[in-house]
Amino acid sequence: MSNAILVVGGGLTGLTAAIEAAELGHEVYLVEKNPWLGGRVAQLTKYFPKLCPPSCGLEIQFQRIKKNPLIKCFTMTELVGLKGKKGGYTAKIRLNPRHTPPFNVDFSLLASSLEGEAPSEFELGMTKRKALYKAMPFAFPARWVLDPSALSKSDAARVAGAKFLNINEKAKEIELDVASIIVATGWRPYDMANLPNLGGGKWKNCISNMQMERLASPFGPTGGVIKRPSDGQRPLSVAFAQCAGSRDQNHLNYCSYICCMATFKQCLYLVEQNPQVRITVYYIDLRAPGRYINTLEKVQKLPNVRFVKGKVAEILPGRGDNLRVVAENAITGEKQTLEYELCVLATGMQPSLAAESLPLPMPLDMDGFVAGGEEAGIFAAGCARMPLDVSRSAQAGTAAALKASQIAKGR
Repeated sequence: MSNAILVVGGGLTGLTAAIEAAELGHEVYLVEKNPWLGGRVAQLTKYFPKLCPPSCGLEIQFQRIKKNPLIKCFTMTELVGLKGKKGGYTAKIRLNPRHTPPFNVDFSLLASSLEGEAPSEFELGMTKRKALYKAMPFAFPARWVLDPSALSKSDAARVAGAKFLNINEKAKEIELDVASIIVATGWRPYDMANLPNLGGGKWKNCISNMQMERLASPFGPTGGVIKRPSDGQRPLSVAFAQCAGSRDQNHLNYCSYICCMATFKQCLYLVEQNPQVRITVYYIDLRAPGRYINTLEKVQKLPNVRFVKGKVAEILPGRGDNLRVVAENAITGEKQTLEYELCVLATGMQPSLAAESLPLPMPLDMDGFVAGGEEAGIFAAGCARMPLDVSRSAQAGTAAALKASQIAKGR
């Protein structure tokens, strides 16, 4: 019987769970499908409660992982099979090819010389990356990735003779014996294409709240300067459409918890960069739980920001690249159509498992959140279980590690 624990998902929840479990004395296998650890937090400009950059928390966790020999990390890896029972599972994982060596080699010169490009997943498609890339700042592991499908013909010839690159590397599968499993698969932004009344992702200057995070990041596609995607100009008028897909029986039938706080934070980004900007926030309810009420009050005092109680019904093309926002003011009963240079959709938090499946004996609810499995020694944590902010996700990771430890110790 193994006392090892498998953690599926390498975002902040999974990192926390892995570290806590290892510090309890368990061997931990951390499996992440992306090339680097960090999850959604790594894509943020700042995060609550202290509004510090993601490197603030993630680098501490990365250092703890590096120093703990009980943690084995598998990136670009998927869980593809499971057999056994609580306390004695055999998990099959597939390691997808990275095509680069298992140690850190600086490929920046070669990468810059390549022609082939593909949309950047880390930048949510707002820019392109090279076929050989390390898209995430302060990446861990600090290894590059080669995407053969993005190579041009001339690139393929250049890469074929490059030292330390193995374009013929294949996926491989291995089995791990574990006692219990923690599911920390996180969340994905609700797809704007599902919201045709709000542009459906067609208008260049209508972006999601996660895309706004990347625009504001000093490591993002615009170097931290918030610009309109259409022309690279700083917007002077911005509309936020809250509950874009959330609290809607046709889309996400729940409150995504973080959307209001994300908007308040992004209002501060805009005002700090341009004191002349004018912002309108269209909302159903304003939710700032606990101590976060201080941030809401700070934003409400800004002369640049106007709050309108009313859900956006439609976003239409305006003059040039501007957009017209149609909404009804629920207080006055007035239907308004106003023009803005940039619109931000506060898209909801959808569990990753709503669109992906894992070979695990655990039920999902109608929205894709994990709704059980503990009787089988499988513990969901963070946003795999419910919408949570960063601090509560970390707490959930600790709680899951304690539960999984009890199974691994045979208690």
